[in-house]
Amino acid sequence: MSEPKQSTFSDNAAGAIAYVTFLPAVAFLVLVPYKKSPFVRFHAWQSVYLNFLLLVVSYALDFVLSYCGKTGLFFAVPTILMIALFWMLVWAFCAIKALNGKRFKLPIFGALAERQANG
Repeated sequence: MSEPKQSTFSDNAAGAIAYVTFLPAVAFLVLVPYKKSPFVRFHAWQSVYLNFLLLVVSYALDFVLSYCGKTGLFFAVPTILMIALFWMLVWAFCAIKALNGKRFKLPIFGALAERQANG
C-alpha cells in the first residue's frame, strides 16, 4: 500500500492566500512547510502589516467621524468607500503578484516584511 500523499500549496499559491485575511498569513508563519520558505514568509508578513494598517486607519477614521456629527456623516461615506476601494486594489495587486511568483514590496511594509522573512 502506498502512503497517503501530503497535500500542500505551492509557494506562489500560499503567498497569494496569505493576503485573504491575517489568519492565513499567521498560519503560514507557523505551519512547518510554509514557515521555511522566505517567499511565503515575506508575503505573510506583508499581509499582516497591511491588515494592521487597515485596522489602525479604520479605528482612526471611526474616532474622527464619531466627533464630527452630521457633517461627518456627509464625508464619511465617500471617505470610507475610497479607502475600501484603495485597500481592495492594493490587496488584489499584492495577491496577483504573489500568485505570479513576484515579491512586490509595499513602500514601508515591504522593507519590514523583507527583514522579517530573512531574519
